[in-house]
Amino acid sequence: MPSALLHSKHEIIPCERCGTAIECKANSYTKCQCSAVQLTINEVQHISELYDGCLCAKCLFELQQEYRESLTAS
Repeated sequence: MPSALLHSKHEIIPCERCGTAIECKANSYTKCQCSAVQLTINEVQHISELYDGCLCAKCLFELQQEYRESLTAS
C-alpha cells in the first residue's frame, strides 16, 4: 500500500530532540512546520548551541520558552 510519507517530495526526518517524524522543507522554508515558531537571533543561537539538526515546531516552541524563562530567572 502506498504511504503518503513515501511519496512526499520532501525528506522525512526525526526531530533531533524528541524523535517525532517531521517533513523537512528546507528548500521551501516558509512552508516548513518549523517556520511557525518565530525565534529571535539570540534564541536561534541558544538552540543551535544545543542541537545541530532539525527540530519539530513543538520542540522549538518549548526551547524558546525555556530560554525566555532562563532570562527572567537571572
